[in-house]
Formats: sequence, structure tokens, C-alpha cells
Amino acid sequence: MLTYPDIDPVAISLGPVAVHWYGLMYLIGFVAVWWLGGIRARKPGSGWTPEEISDLLFYGALGVILGGRIGYVIFYNFNLFIADPLMLLRIWQGGMSFHGGMLGVFVAMWLFGRKTGRTFFQVTDFMAPFVPIGLGAGRLGNFINGELWGRPTDLPWGMVFPFVDQQPRHPSMLYEALLEGLVLFIILWVFSARPRPLRAVSGMFMLCYGIFRFGVEFVRQPDAHLGFLAFGWVTMGHLLSAPMILFGIYLLVRAYSKRGEA
Repeated sequence: MLTYPDIDPVAISLGPVAVHWYGLMYLIGFVAVWWLGGIRARKPGSGWTPEEISDLLFYGALGVILGGRIGYVIFYNFNLFIADPLMLLRIWQGGMSFHGGMLGVFVAMWLFGRKTGRTFFQVTDFMAPFVPIGLGAGRLGNFINGELWGRPTDLPWGMVFPFVDQQPRHPSMLYEALLEGLVLFIILWVFSARPRPLRAVSGMFMLCYGIFRFGVEFVRQPDAHLGFLAFGWVTMGHLLSAPMILFGIYLLVRAYSKRGEA
């Protein structure tokens, strides 16, 4: 049995200014996207320039932050937002929805594609391999914030979160950091290292993320104000991840049935 380490969510305090670990995790993710994107852009025949990566990162960052926060409010805490609209702005307290952030990034990638004369999937296929680093960093931020803990378990790595209760629980945010971060990054980086049909890399991202998130939802404690939505086990995460799996399969089938598309 493990005990949750009591980590101060504030990484650096400079007078009245407090820099939170949660925000630093997002910064790490954005820097990783910029760095890895530059590596891929410099490869001969990539069709991208390093200068474009900075613009792409700007669009993506806006999509992640705005979409993630708005999605969290709509999917998980709409009633709280109605009672306290300013909670939408308190990002440093945690509360970002991946699925909302994904929708925000979709809009941002579409806008970037229009600006640069690329199709939506040309942009997302290029961007997808870099995203898991940010996802993994964000889940570590959840761990530091002490949020999104798992259900009770008797496994030897069960962790006691003293601010919840004294039961060992799945450290589900670490499971997600491993699967959605490291494992998904390796899969996509290797898969995208060779030329793939249009939509294939985006489809692989959607499929693998959906599977990983759907699986972790079985050990993650559902939000108290939502609970289980059906059959005593279906959570909001299940409902939001299932369409991703289906859409990922669709994109892969579509990609490999139209191999003539570059």
C-alpha cells in the first residue's frame, strides 16, 4: 500500500504571484509539442517549416485551454457554473476536460488549415503524435492536485489519498499518464514515422486514446455529482470515449480504403 505524497500545488511563489504545478505541466506539454514538431518539420519532404510550428502551437494552445475548460464546465460541472460563473476562469484550481480540449483543438486545427491552405486531416495527422506528451503531463498535474483518484482496490500499489478516506485506491491519474502519455506517444511516433494515408494517424490517435480512457474509467472514481450514468458502471468518461473508438476505426478504414490520398 502506498500513501499519496503531500505535494504543494504551488511550485513557485514570487510575492503575490503563485506558479502552480498544474500550469507548469501544460507549459511542459506545449514546449514538447514545439520541440517535437520542429524535429518532424525539418525532415526532408515533411511539407512543414519550423516557423509554422510556432503558429500551430499558438492555435493549439488556445484550443486546449478554451475547449478544455468549457468542456469541463459543460460535461461535468454545468450546475456549478450556473451558480458560480467565475469558476470558468479559475483554471489553476484544476478542472480541464480532455474531450472538451479535443473539440477545441479540432476547431483550432481547422482554422489553422484554412490559414495555411491545408486540409483538416493534413493538420491533425501531423499534430497527433505530439499530443500525448501534453496529455501525460496534464495527468501528472492532476496527480499533484490530488484530483481524479480511483476506486478502492486491494492491489499492492493501491494508494491512500488522506483527503478522501483511508481506503487504498487506484492511482488512476498515473495510469492515464502512462497510457495516454508514454504508451500513446510511442505508438503514434512509431506509426507516423513512415508515410501513412491521409486520416490514418488521426484515426490511430482516436482509437488508442479512446480504448485507454475507456479502460481506465473502470477503475477511476466517477465524479460525485454525476456518479454512474447507467447499468451501475457506465460513467461520463465511457460515454465520451466510446464515440472516439468508433470514429478512430472509421478513419482508419477510410484511410486504407483510399490509399491514393497522400
